[in-house]
Amino acid sequence: MQRIPEEELMTESAQARAYAAADFDEPHSAFIKLFQEVFGDRLPGSTVIDLGCGPGDITFRFARAYPQCIVHGVDGSDAMLAEARRLLARTPDLAGRVLFIKGMLPDIVPPLPQYDVVISNSLLHHLSDPQVLWKTITCCASPGAAVFVVDLKRPESPAEAQRLTERYCSKEPEILQRDFYNSLCAAFEPSEIRDQLQTAGLNSFIVREISDRHVMIAGIMRS
Repeated sequence: MQRIPEEELMTESAQARAYAAADFDEPHSAFIKLFQEVFGDRLPGSTVIDLGCGPGDITFRFARAYPQCIVHGVDGSDAMLAEARRLLARTPDLAGRVLFIKGMLPDIVPPLPQYDVVISNSLLHHLSDPQVLWKTITCCASPGAAVFVVDLKRPESPAEAQRLTERYCSKEPEILQRDFYNSLCAAFEPSEIRDQLQTAGLNSFIVREISDRHVMIAGIMRS
């Protein structure tokens, strides 16, 4: 089916609260596990940026998985960042290692000029211009940096998108069901992502389907 773009930012407070409260343990745990499988336990450095961090669940998980790291989460939504900072205030063990910053890609000004690791989860499908993500990664990633992106992949039909929504979100609030369906329809196909990477000069990155609804993009930033 043809891609149906959705809004780039989730600005509603109720939306942010629903995401912060939702149970994303399976996909977010899988994100960390797959990163470790691809890159191993030893990172190329100790600075990490999480692009499109939302309420910060993966930011927190990554900081716990790699306690030697400083992790900076970036998002353009005040509502999402409010939830992330609220949760950070309740996790004193991460104080000083996790920081949340407001910024819209590609115009973000992070605290560090470049990072040893760049991660992003479920941001790509929100962007009207996907090159915004790849250009930002190119600017933020230091030579030799590990880059790891996971996003949804677009189903073949609206009926398949509805089936996936019912399978994975039937117990979630209506707002999450709506957003998940819309996000599936806004997602890119793996072949489209490969074309994006070719345009961005990142054709050495691998693109792999990792579930019936997710695709992984990973690689090492060349010097």
